[in-house]
Amino acid sequence: MARVLAIANQKGGVGKTTTCVNLAASLAAMKQRVLLVDLDPQGNATMGSGVDKHSLNMSIYHVLVDGIDIAGVAVPAGEAGFDVLPANGDLTAAEVELLDVDHKERKLRSALATVDERYDYILIDCPPSLNMLTLNGMVAADGVIIAMQCEYYALEGLSALMETIRGISQNLNPALKVEGILRTMYDPRNSLTNEVSDQLHSHFGEKVYRTVVPRNVRLAEAPSHGLPAMHYDKYSRGARAYMALAGEIIRREEKRESAAKELHWR
Repeated sequence: MARVLAIANQKGGVGKTTTCVNLAASLAAMKQRVLLVDLDPQGNATMGSGVDKHSLNMSIYHVLVDGIDIAGVAVPAGEAGFDVLPANGDLTAAEVELLDVDHKERKLRSALATVDERYDYILIDCPPSLNMLTLNGMVAADGVIIAMQCEYYALEGLSALMETIRGISQNLNPALKVEGILRTMYDPRNSLTNEVSDQLHSHFGEKVYRTVVPRNVRLAEAPSHGLPAMHYDKYSRGARAYMALAGEIIRREEKRESAAKELHWR
């Protein structure tokens, strides 16, 4: 049964899509079966995975609006080793078309249930705003990975995002929780970075991943080649950071499963 993780932040430009693509590739490199769900009409995760959003016959739009099975829409991300449920500009229309649909916020959850056994991890790249698409992503997820920079305004945005997650948990998806907080574009030489990082540890403790993603030119260059960083330059600091994050996520999941089994046998 797949672990469904939404990568989210209501603030743009924090490395959310970069995280989704590179984490998918890193988990796949660790022999995990991975589906990346691009829930952003910009289609950046689709293009960054090596899939041309302009030449799609079908996309996630057709899954959400027309009820097409994911198995017939998902495509392989080439040598990266994971599958992509792609998106393009058509997805913008989905919000309007879903307004009058029953259980509109559960459309993605229902669709993912049909491929749940095919994957170990399903990663959802949410848009940088709270809309019907983001809502679908969070209702479908088991947990949220929050990608954020260590800067002052990021803390304000984080409190708003936490309220959103709390509201969805109370009203639509009781299982939803913060899976982890990932510090991106990290520069330890910056005093504000260290101050914000300390505050995150103080408030969220073990929820903050030990792995940090540094500012890295290779991470920025890789999407223009349609490749995750590890397939563009596997020795880059960015690629190594996402491999470390994948390992950390797998270990957390193993620990969770072990605790659940121990509880079961008591």
